[in-house]
Amino acid sequence: MRVTMVNKYYPPHLGGIEFHMRDLATALAARGHRVRAIVANESGEIANETLDGVEVVRLARSFAYASTPVVPGMARALRAESSREPRPDLFHLHFPYPWGEVAWLRARVAQPTVLAYHSDIVRQKALLAAYAPVLRRVLERADLVLASSPNMVEHSPFLSRIADKCRVIPYGIRVERYADTPELTARAAELRAGHARPIVLFVGRLVYYKGPEVLVRAMAAVDADLVVIGRGPLKRELEALAASYGVSGRITFLDPVDDGELAAWYHAADVFCLPSVARSEAYGLVQLEAHASGTPTVSTTLTTSVPFVNADGVTGLTVPPGDVVALADALQNLVADESLRKRLGAQARARARAEFSIGRMVDRTLEVYAELGVNV
Repeated sequence: MRVTMVNKYYPPHLGGIEFHMRDLATALAARGHRVRAIVANESGEIANETLDGVEVVRLARSFAYASTPVVPGMARALRAESSREPRPDLFHLHFPYPWGEVAWLRARVAQPTVLAYHSDIVRQKALLAAYAPVLRRVLERADLVLASSPNMVEHSPFLSRIADKCRVIPYGIRVERYADTPELTARAAELRAGHARPIVLFVGRLVYYKGPEVLVRAMAAVDADLVVIGRGPLKRELEALAASYGVSGRITFLDPVDDGELAAWYHAADVFCLPSVARSEAYGLVQLEAHASGTPTVSTTLTTSVPFVNADGVTGLTVPPGDVVALADALQNLVADESLRKRLGAQARARARAEFSIGRMVDRTLEVYAELGVNV
């Protein structure tokens, strides 16, 4: 099978959608499928390379507007891709990338197309107002649309209209990275030894929609230490907030760490917390990393995939977004109840391995491709 994916960028560019696309593409390539990725190049030059079996075509970017790379040659490249030999069997678009979707419409490719709908456009309201009619055309033209959970289909104003052509494929992670090893267990024990109280862990960018300020306020009523791993514009504000609430001595701010150290922190933590407050948090992949480590999670009941990933009472607890008291109560319940933590953590690990592995994600994706008549 030959599949061509389209997205804004491809790693090493940082981004959740970019990493998801890489994981899916490399896993498909590892199974013997031919995968090409057509993306923008921040350097403004055309570049072709093969990364882990995936052919990456980086087209020249003129500039970026509202985080959208503008690539004048995108439509021409997709049209040529559609007719080049050997021809792709299908196209796989990754939304949101307005320039890429318009280019796909203009190219009028002959092959069936799957569109992965990763997130609604939340903050750029002016852009959405202008783009909405085009987006509806794109969704109508795409043969099938992928969503990361039933929640996204139900609550997205665009997907709910086309629910019959939506297919749910949860994102997967490399669960084996978080398996117990002697080295990982030893490092987690070292990290835990630095804390006399239970550890609550937060991992992510320090930005408004992640809700870190809600978590800092909640810690005033939680008998635990908070470890925050991440960078972002809110760091100084959060440090000042911690001082004003008298919890500075129980909060540690760390810059991002490498994968091995991060896995150790997941294992060292008693509870993981994702206190997101806005629909910009479409999935919360860090929850799965905690689950694969056997760490229960407290997250919020956003109308996105977040509460689908962290099933309330199964893998952790969920609370209303922005509710400081409810968040503090949920965290305190978990840090104070070892048996509850162990039960939820074990269930979280089992669910992550069974439902959220890269292999399971690829299997489901191939089922969708086959539904379009592609020989997989």
